[in-house]
Amino acid sequence: MKNRKKLQLFFTFLLINAGLLTAQNKQFTLEEIWSGEFRQEQMQNLQSLKNGESYIVQDYDRSKQEMRVDIFSYETGNKTGTLINSSNIDELRFFETFELSADESKAILGVDIESIYRRSTRGIYFVYDLNSKKLIQIDSEKIQSPQFSPQGNQVAFVKNNNIFVKDLDENSTLQVTFDGKKNKIINGLTDWVYEEEFAFVRAFEWSLEGDKLAFLRFDERKVPEFSMDVYGTYGNDLYPEQDVFKYPKAGEMNAEVSLHLYDFKNKSTSDIDLGDYEYIPRLKWTSRNNLLSVQTTNRLQNRLKLHFVNTENNKAKLVLEDVDEAYVDVTDDLTFLNNNSFIWTSEKDGWKHIYHYDENGELIHQVTDGNWEVTNYYGFDDQSGRIYFQSTENGSVNRDVYSILANGKNKIRLTSKTGTNRADFSADFTYFVNTYSSVNTPNIYTLHKAKNGKLVRKIKDNSALSEKLEKYETSDKELSTIEVNGNSLNMWMFKPTDFDPEKSYPMLMFQYSGPGSQSVSNSFFSINDYWYQMLAQQGYIVACVDGRGTGFKGRDFKKVTQKELGKYELEDQISAAKLLGERDYVDADRIGIWGWSFGGYMASNAIFQANDVFKTAIAVAPVTSWRFYDTIYTERYMTTPQENPSGYDENSPITHVDEFDKGNYLLVHGSADDNVHVQNTMQLIEALVQANKQFDWRIYPDKNHGIYGGNTRLHLYTLMTNFIQEKL
Repeated sequence: MKNRKKLQLFFTFLLINAGLLTAQNKQFTLEEIWSGEFRQEQMQNLQSLKNGESYIVQDYDRSKQEMRVDIFSYETGNKTGTLINSSNIDELRFFETFELSADESKAILGVDIESIYRRSTRGIYFVYDLNSKKLIQIDSEKIQSPQFSPQGNQVAFVKNNNIFVKDLDENSTLQVTFDGKKNKIINGLTDWVYEEEFAFVRAFEWSLEGDKLAFLRFDERKVPEFSMDVYGTYGNDLYPEQDVFKYPKAGEMNAEVSLHLYDFKNKSTSDIDLGDYEYIPRLKWTSRNNLLSVQTTNRLQNRLKLHFVNTENNKAKLVLEDVDEAYVDVTDDLTFLNNNSFIWTSEKDGWKHIYHYDENGELIHQVTDGNWEVTNYYGFDDQSGRIYFQSTENGSVNRDVYSILANGKNKIRLTSKTGTNRADFSADFTYFVNTYSSVNTPNIYTLHKAKNGKLVRKIKDNSALSEKLEKYETSDKELSTIEVNGNSLNMWMFKPTDFDPEKSYPMLMFQYSGPGSQSVSNSFFSINDYWYQMLAQQGYIVACVDGRGTGFKGRDFKKVTQKELGKYELEDQISAAKLLGERDYVDADRIGIWGWSFGGYMASNAIFQANDVFKTAIAVAPVTSWRFYDTIYTERYMTTPQENPSGYDENSPITHVDEFDKGNYLLVHGSADDNVHVQNTMQLIEALVQANKQFDWRIYPDKNHGIYGGNTRLHLYTLMTNFIQEKL
């Protein structure tokens, strides 16, 4: 009897341990990955109220079917009230977006919002008075970029490429411009290429007293048009529609951009002469009502000028000029202090740092310095005189948050954990919400005092995700460096979950490689990392190397690729693959490479020019010739095709199809990609066909550069997984 009990206990022990092993050895599936199973818990998109003690969050209560903007205390995290509740607005029981007036007494509420391109939208908008509860519809049609005047009594917006102003007191509308027309003239909004490459849409700015409106006008009439067929849904669309828009490709005509000023008192528009320039990438009023700052740059973008326009006489004065042999980045860092001195960031000493200039453009202090980069400028606190920023001072793969006096003294590190720290400050710089992650830790959200970084409270973490991942067989995301072509390059690697250094494994390399980018960082998994975990479970090594041309390691490291996009980046990927192939555990005959967009361009060049190193390549939405891409991005790094034909052609995958003697190549694109046009892929396909080179390809109908929607991402990653399993 005792022996039987012992036997039962033994088998029970075996079953329990087998269950534990099973529970900790789950396999990742594509269906799980793309269902959102491993999505991190995020902080809601909070917005600080001007008192600095409270923040607001937009929230939809499904049980009550109401949209609210709730108020919370920074100190406690407790809800203290509700600013807007759709259930209290009879005429509007739902809203998608909101924007407060400067005095926080009114809100612009948006409904029926539709996307246009990456950042632009249009919709129906209302102004809601939080005190009187009165609701006014701004316009009966869909409009773009509505914005309150500083006093909150007017709203400027764009409709049909013209600027209008709604007077909320009089409930009347003033039309400011009259010549707007699609694909011809745009007033108050940017064109496609500005939106994509200079990252802004609204191209008008109210003066501080609301008496003037500065705006840009884009004359697109000479810009060549690009068209895309939209195929629609089977059974519903017999004939494709055509989307036609202006897209200036490298070396072609840009829109003619001009600066104008509308005076509400005189009801007149003035033209502002800024001298010679090609682009106007930024407008911003200074701390003086009659002084507008304007940034211009030449076509090659290696001379960025800051002008001050005196709007009393419309005269422009050159205040500052930033010059670089390669290019100068445009940022949103320009900040005006009360005395009209200003904060500026520049790479002029070889690293991106913060500078303080007086109102005449004379340097007061270089605020930060060292062989590290300022990666985010958060702002200036008038009360303490401190500047808040994020940097790579603790290593190029890490990010920390700091504050420093405007004279460059008394720098304080506000974050303590090594990894990636990002800050969101309250309006008065009393608090900041820190988002921290590392390769081992999903996002943790904490509240801190901005004065010294002291922890106030923990907000939320992703412990549920961590517990979920404990049930899976996972690999460490190993950070390291690799010495390549005289440089120490950052690298991460996933090894097979049952890794044995005595065995040899196939390896897939991922890279993006675009100018100033970063794919290797001390941060938690992206969605692709779960795919790499799945491949590691299947016996693959997955690695990523940030080569020359990527960011956060100084100006020279980033800009060495000037006029030769793809050349040095490819050299580094090839050399890294060879070095990794020398490791005993890497099968040098089974190395693959893949990438998306710029990374797809790189993967294509790799398999064509180095198929003795790479056995397999996957290119998603690749540029195949920089001649097909837009002016602002391409010419920033390559100058024009007319000036640099060899740089364009010698680094184009199309040029090298004849060298594709062996290996496996998968080419993927979305047919409605307004960014990297499917023309890139079609031209490469034709070159491969005429060279009689066999390859695989897939076009996703009506999908843009992101290739998503419905089942699309799952289908794409199933395709790529099968290709890797069969070809690598």
